[in-house]
Amino acid sequence: MSDALQHECGIAFLRLLKPLEFYKEKYGTAFYGIQKMYLLMEKQHNRGQDGAGFASIKLDMEPGERYISRVRSNDAQAIQDVFSQINDRVNEEMAAHPEYTDNVALQKKKIPYIGEVFLGHVRYGTFGKNSIESVHPFLRQNNWMHRNLIVAGNFNMTNVKELFNSLVELGQHPKEMADTVTIMEKIGHFLDDEVTDLYQECKNNGLSKREASPVIAEKLEIAKILRRASKGWDGGYAMAGLLGHGDAFVFRDPAGIRPAYFYQDDEIVVVASERPVIQTVFNVDYENVQELQPGNALIIKKNGTITEEEIITPTVKKACSFERIYFSRGSDAEIYQERKNLGKLILPAVLDAIESDTDNTVFSYIPNTAETSFYGLVEAAQDFLNQRKNDFILKNKNTLTAQTLQELLKVKIRTEKVAIKDAKLRTFITEDSSRDDLVAHIYDVTYGVIKPTDNLVIIDDSIVRGTTLKMSIIKMMDRLKPKRIVVVSSAPQIRYPDCYGIDMAKLEGLIAFQAALELLKETNQYHIVESVYKKCKAQENLNDSEVRNFVTEIYAPFHPQEISDKISVLLKDKSVNAEVKIIFQTVENLHIACPKNLGDWYFTGDYPTPGGNRVVNRAFMNFYEGKDARAY
Repeated sequence: MSDALQHECGIAFLRLLKPLEFYKEKYGTAFYGIQKMYLLMEKQHNRGQDGAGFASIKLDMEPGERYISRVRSNDAQAIQDVFSQINDRVNEEMAAHPEYTDNVALQKKKIPYIGEVFLGHVRYGTFGKNSIESVHPFLRQNNWMHRNLIVAGNFNMTNVKELFNSLVELGQHPKEMADTVTIMEKIGHFLDDEVTDLYQECKNNGLSKREASPVIAEKLEIAKILRRASKGWDGGYAMAGLLGHGDAFVFRDPAGIRPAYFYQDDEIVVVASERPVIQTVFNVDYENVQELQPGNALIIKKNGTITEEEIITPTVKKACSFERIYFSRGSDAEIYQERKNLGKLILPAVLDAIESDTDNTVFSYIPNTAETSFYGLVEAAQDFLNQRKNDFILKNKNTLTAQTLQELLKVKIRTEKVAIKDAKLRTFITEDSSRDDLVAHIYDVTYGVIKPTDNLVIIDDSIVRGTTLKMSIIKMMDRLKPKRIVVVSSAPQIRYPDCYGIDMAKLEGLIAFQAALELLKETNQYHIVESVYKKCKAQENLNDSEVRNFVTEIYAPFHPQEISDKISVLLKDKSVNAEVKIIFQTVENLHIACPKNLGDWYFTGDYPTPGGNRVVNRAFMNFYEGKDARAY
């Protein structure tokens, strides 16, 4: 993606179902779980590089023995830093105590981080908060083992204020109004309730507090706690939690907005935000990795019992399509094909833009996430060329000479790696014109492959703000002196903010929104802006379920092609000589290419939760009122 766009985070959960001695005997180390967690997190580094955290729980420890360990980092290489800290501590203990070397029981008892239950997290800070306090997992401590709660997740809630106020009504005093804190405290409140009720039941049956502890661990109903805690949640989430005694859960939102996959056998249960991560780390087949269903929780009891239970009734599934377009790694078998299909399906629009002149067109891509869509685009272009050759041969079969045939067969689709991203340049000069000149050099180009008669087709996976395109990529491409530059987005026009985990909170930053405003001015329809503002304002005190998205009316007067054409104008700097055309995927083709991930609210305004409509209206009011603020 040419524009900088961040995604909330990724989760990794692992439960060892055998005693640690089993892993020592079979795999040669009691550190098997830690090693696998490192791989699970490193294979998801694409999902977050602002921070990383790791937590572990040891089962069946005696009072006075440490059973919870946690380490977090907001270092520039956060995952490496986390595991360097773990490794240093383990090596320190092993060096000081040689007797631990072949004694798994002592290793578990004395060395931190070794255990049976693990939770890892990688994050991008969508609110720009990269302090260590913002890094997951979060820990809610208590001297009662069962009441210790560790939470990490991939989520954003649209109604944090309401959730915060509900905690206050419950008598709590939350330390801050952040969705992670409010969610953890909500779960923690009902966990406390459940433990108290179970203890009272044990007490009524004549059990002492110590005798009650294992009974509480066995009878604790995680599903019941999650059902009570999640009432009123509005957002997209895949979150995991560990309880101090060893129970664990992974819980997904009812629309399936955020992803979660799991695998289990007789040795392990593992959950990650991406399927191929599990396939690679544990060498298992695609079909053996299951998707956690929307509204469900995977519940792993301390005794090793594993169930998938419905917590919230699922709604229409609106899994985030940006996962398929950009965020998830393309090594997933389905995602790889979907991205290729996105490239194939946009070829007709490309042919229109180049007037079907593939002979005088060079195809390329903007590194690196658009590479797979590029393959699909080129395959489709090659099919088009082959069909053209076939038609020519059939039409001229009686007069075709060997030389003509040979020349015809030599014609191929021309592909080159034209855009090369340099190491990140520091724009240390604050004066605008100087800084802009530096930004223009983020990408370099390959010289000598473009002729003045050529079209240059560059595919990107999506265009959000268009800043890098205008300030860098198009200017750099123009140095090659092509006749025409065609920038192709394998995703549709991004028209609306996201509020479920992607850092797109402000309408005015979206190039499609800017284009629509320009068209409204040019067609004397700018009064629609004030009309939409009044309609949004009138809904401020309504319940979320009653709120409608009126921002769609900004785009309604125009065909998508009109907006694309205006975007082309806005992104062409006056210094660029080549003709510039911007092409976007259609929403219909997106759904054909990615049939299982139909979440398209950033393209269509069709938000999967009621809070989404409130967020988009608030974003519009912020724009209209000139407020530089997030809408959630």
